[in-house]
Amino acid sequence: METPAGKADRPRDHDSEQSQDNVVSWEGEDDPTNPLNWSPLAKWVHVAIISIGTFTIEKSPLASSIFAPGVVELAHEFHEENQLLTTIVVSIFVLGLAFGPLLAAPISEMYGRWICYTVFNILYTIFTVACGVSTNISMLIVFRFFAGVTGSAPLTIGGGTVADLFPMHQRGLALSFVTLGQAVAPAIGPVAGGFLTQNLGWRWVFWLLTIVNGTITICQILFTRETYAMTILNRRAKRLRKTTVHSSVTHRSVNFAIFFYSLVRPCKLLLLSPISLIVALCCAVIYGILYVLVTTFSPVFQDTYHFSIGISGLGYLGLGIGNLVGLWIFSMTSDRYMVAQANRFGSAKPEHRLPMMILSGPVIAAGLFWYGWSVQARIHWMMPIVGSGIVGLGNMFFFMPMVSYLVDSFPTYAASAIAANAVLRSIGGAVLPLAGQRMYDTLGFGWGNSILAFMALVFNPLLIAIYRYGEYIRTRWQVKL
Repeated sequence: METPAGKADRPRDHDSEQSQDNVVSWEGEDDPTNPLNWSPLAKWVHVAIISIGTFTIEKSPLASSIFAPGVVELAHEFHEENQLLTTIVVSIFVLGLAFGPLLAAPISEMYGRWICYTVFNILYTIFTVACGVSTNISMLIVFRFFAGVTGSAPLTIGGGTVADLFPMHQRGLALSFVTLGQAVAPAIGPVAGGFLTQNLGWRWVFWLLTIVNGTITICQILFTRETYAMTILNRRAKRLRKTTVHSSVTHRSVNFAIFFYSLVRPCKLLLLSPISLIVALCCAVIYGILYVLVTTFSPVFQDTYHFSIGISGLGYLGLGIGNLVGLWIFSMTSDRYMVAQANRFGSAKPEHRLPMMILSGPVIAAGLFWYGWSVQARIHWMMPIVGSGIVGLGNMFFFMPMVSYLVDSFPTYAASAIAANAVLRSIGGAVLPLAGQRMYDTLGFGWGNSILAFMALVFNPLLIAIYRYGEYIRTRWQVKL
């Protein structure tokens, strides 16, 4: 079966061994069933629904950050004095995000994007309801984990959907919109969560998530369709076998061998592709640093600056605004830079997405120094918010080029590439916060955040190396997928 990515990205199964006469492909470059040829309206409807989905689920947005201000009340209701355990309530969701992509990515590449979105969204809604009716902290932790697992679909396969719908030189803007939800959620989520917890109780955080995600799931079922080329062509082949005399027309049946091979594909990318591994390690550190901040903002602003539970959510505004500014800069420059490089060199390559990523380490470090020493000196509360905004800016400088780079490097298996990255990234986001509060208790916020800043700087030479030598490494160590 041909895919838009071309022969090099075609999976090695029995379909690829059939003669060209019997292989189902697109009916010319203008085939209207090819998602690359859909109308702009159809494409952007898909992007909008995915973006709203990431708003409620992924990377420090609503589902993971909205609950942070309610942790204090939760601990009081369950008579829980172990601060580490209450931190786990927030970070366990991120650990679930580490395992979910290992299921979401291969399922989307075996059965299609649409069925994956549908099943995972429904399960996520169910587990969110279970969180809301939890009667003890252990029950809540278990259901938060499964909510993370099933809530991983939008960002995991969102990049794959963008690769299905847009050519390389248009993906930067589309990926920016897909990521818009998770960029604004750190600003909106904790504010909403703080006031919800203060006025209605922490359980209403989960009722709100249930209502929002249930609505999104209905819209996704009604207004989206399959975008993965291999799934569309596979269905066409099966129809041809039933309706024509060409019984030799083949399609890919999902047997156990193919199922297993698809499940291990993200792990193969992570372990056998040096580029994928290096990017994932860097991302784990950045993600972990971000979640150390997210899980400690509420105690900082409630204890140091004496904010109420509702007002403490405003401490997250800086991070959200910084994310938005970084996302806007990326969306305005990335595709234009790709077009300029294509005009200059004859073609663009994935590494042309990366110049902005080189700036991320110094920008994040500057924000951490600003934030940490402002809190340490108990300077006006606006100063740490500005510092966290600089961290958010650097976060987008890293995250957006990274996702675009993976999508452009592995277009046919973009979901698996992002899933491989999500494993280490989410583990970093779940584990580092467990040591965050103890580090601050021992070193203070000044030196504690300085250590995080030095960690961000240490990995910056690796980002420079990827930019300069990434093409050589990609072509030298190719992974058969």
